[in-house]
Amino acid sequence: MQDVATRAGVSLTTASFAINDNGASKVSAETRRRVLEVADELGYRPNAMAQNLSRARSSFIGLITDSVATTPFAGDMIRGVQDAARARGYVMLMANTESDPQASRDVISTMLDHQVHGVIYSTWYHRQVSVPTELSGLPVVLANCYARGDHVQSFVPDEAGGGRAATDVLIAGGHRRIAFINSALPAPATTGRLRGYREALRAAGIRFDKNLVLTTTPEQEGGYDAGMQLLDLNPRPTAVFCYNDRVAMGLYDALRTHGLHIPRDMAVVGFDNQEVIAAHLRPALTTVALPHYELGHRSLNWLIEASSTAGEVPSPTRTRVACPVIERFST
Repeated sequence: MQDVATRAGVSLTTASFAINDNGASKVSAETRRRVLEVADELGYRPNAMAQNLSRARSSFIGLITDSVATTPFAGDMIRGVQDAARARGYVMLMANTESDPQASRDVISTMLDHQVHGVIYSTWYHRQVSVPTELSGLPVVLANCYARGDHVQSFVPDEAGGGRAATDVLIAGGHRRIAFINSALPAPATTGRLRGYREALRAAGIRFDKNLVLTTTPEQEGGYDAGMQLLDLNPRPTAVFCYNDRVAMGLYDALRTHGLHIPRDMAVVGFDNQEVIAAHLRPALTTVALPHYELGHRSLNWLIEASSTAGEVPSPTRTRVACPVIERFST
């Protein structure tokens, strides 16, 4: 800092005000420009930790995940947070706890030591969580999960909306006998996607047939088994909405076993847009995307705006983010 001040021909105090952009100072625009040019020439970088201490706040945002960083959707969530943070001048600190309570406590302690501005707490699949007590008093937002009673702001996928969108694609294709292979595991996605399926049928004047709804393990094997059951029905469904892309992959196998063509003999829609599966099936799978990028991006923006608002902080809500249809060649 002294080298910058000397080269720019200003006092150490003036150089500090100019570099740290202290709005309360009376440094002229010309002086600030000259100081910043010299700082750039000399490669000067302010001490971030010292700045944090002097401001009693930091430019760090924490992202704590249970295991999202090791899932196929990790990149989009992380990129959404990172892009929004960068645009607002913040740096993301990320930690993966693998659902270990002690690891979670250690991570939170480290982030508190770094005086993070706030924390985004996320899970790899949409579900209810208990927010760690160690985060009390710190601005927190939940991404892809929610707290009981919605006492913490959260951003979650619109599962019912995604279920409606998936079913609407098949209805728009002229199908009336549409099956749904759902997950047997209890989760907001299980109930939400079924609700969306039923709402779409009702809106189109199609009677709900419980025989066309099967539950299975949400994996390829489960999709194969459920597909074989659907193919035993008389008459068969002409289209199937699958709980996720892995189930759809199993259904593809069942259809091939019977020598059936997709989509001529049966149209198929998946969910999740797990691209390593959906984009590489033959034919490529029409599916509904989970909005992981938007969940991360909107969570970061809400966190900054809420914690920076002068006056009353907006009441927390569970905000549902739309799940868009990704059309390919299976419908």
